[in-house]
Amino acid sequence: MRINPHQLMRSVSWFTVVGAAAAVVHYVIAVTLEGLLQMNPAWANIMGFVFAFPVSYIGHHKFSFANHLKAHQHALPKFMLVAVFGFLANQTLVLLCLRFTALPFWLVLALVMLLVAICTYLLSKHWAFSNK
Repeated sequence: MRINPHQLMRSVSWFTVVGAAAAVVHYVIAVTLEGLLQMNPAWANIMGFVFAFPVSYIGHHKFSFANHLKAHQHALPKFMLVAVFGFLANQTLVLLCLRFTALPFWLVLALVMLLVAICTYLLSKHWAFSNK
């Protein structure tokens, strides 16, 4: 299968924009709940994920992987698995970093979200929104 560089660049660009929007929602909710409301970081991170998921799915479905042929009933369950996998990786790494380093929550969360985004893109492109 030949990769169209234009389509790949468009997909990566939209994934970055949509992912950044979802990440901002996740990050602002989590950091606000943890910092201002003194919520446990694990619960704050869960709440951030819950609010960011719809932003992520709708944006990726309509823009990042717009050339896919999958209907919501096929793409949504797969994307939800990708997102849950990404969140579990996120939560595990955040909690481990908080336990074993002196880094603040806001920094740990930002770094982990960046790492997990790469895996999420690959799984979304090649599985959740794949035309195969």
